[in-house]
Amino acid sequence: MSGRVLVTGGAGFIGSHVCDRFLEAGWAVEIIDDLSSGKRENVDARARLHVVDIRSETAAELIDRGRFDVLVHLAAQMDVRRSVADPLFDAGVNVLGTVNLLEAVRRSGHRPRFIFASTGGAIYGDLATPPNSETTQKNPDSPYAASKLAAEYYLGYYGRIHGLDTLSLRFANVYGPRQDPHGEAGVVAIFCGRMLADEALTVFGDGTQTRDYVYVGDVADAVVAAAKASLPEVGAVDARAFNIGTGVATSVLDLASALFRATNKAPSIDFAPRRPGEQQDSSLHIDKARETLGWEPRMSLDQGLAETFTWFAARQSGEKTPAGAS
Repeated sequence: MSGRVLVTGGAGFIGSHVCDRFLEAGWAVEIIDDLSSGKRENVDARARLHVVDIRSETAAELIDRGRFDVLVHLAAQMDVRRSVADPLFDAGVNVLGTVNLLEAVRRSGHRPRFIFASTGGAIYGDLATPPNSETTQKNPDSPYAASKLAAEYYLGYYGRIHGLDTLSLRFANVYGPRQDPHGEAGVVAIFCGRMLADEALTVFGDGTQTRDYVYVGDVADAVVAAAKASLPEVGAVDARAFNIGTGVATSVLDLASALFRATNKAPSIDFAPRRPGEQQDSSLHIDKARETLGWEPRMSLDQGLAETFTWFAARQSGEKTPAGAS
């Protein structure tokens, strides 16, 4: 199967890998990205980039005339701490931006499959004991998580009432090449950047908090699988939601140790106070994605960390890091 796909946030970390997978499969790829965090260097020359805000009428017009077969919505405000500091901005991007795209699809009369990138960690919160399944009770502990859950409810509404073909992929903690080592999200990239600078790693809290770390190449494969899969009718919000992770919980301290092993770097860690809005433990059941999408992760954490560090080291030394590297 191939066709026309529009990827919002396609110049970003995850989005660029998703675009690469679609291009490899013979799809025509167009991108909406305002480049607030995405980078032109991440965009393959075969893809067409539109520098546009997802909240704009221009974005809606692109959808209306594009006649896409699949729309992958990855563009988002993704920083938990910024959402706590500025929840209005977070909701404006993550909720209103999503509704703008859904409305554009509804008005167009065309029905691309609408794949929404949600969160498989923050959306469940700390009241449930992980690993969490798609039907686990949702208890968002940050505006970011609340905005992602709200967007999922909008997808369900547009699916049931207006007949849109919508689904959500709830990503675990995604890591890999092209992640921003200077940003506020992405502990693996941040750790790689500090290790290459021979700086101590900063661990917030006591380091026992756990996450489910999934390699970006596996996530990109999941998106392509979701574009092609036969799915049940749109129903309750969890009916077309799929956890995308590994099912393995790894503490921050264990993650740091694994990176030290992969890089042969001497360990050096500084501890700092725990940050508000961040949950303690997160990992995901992925049986539904395996059974319905035919997807499962292939990259081990040790191998993924080694490949990620190698990519960052090559970039720092000025070696070529090709756009398709994943």
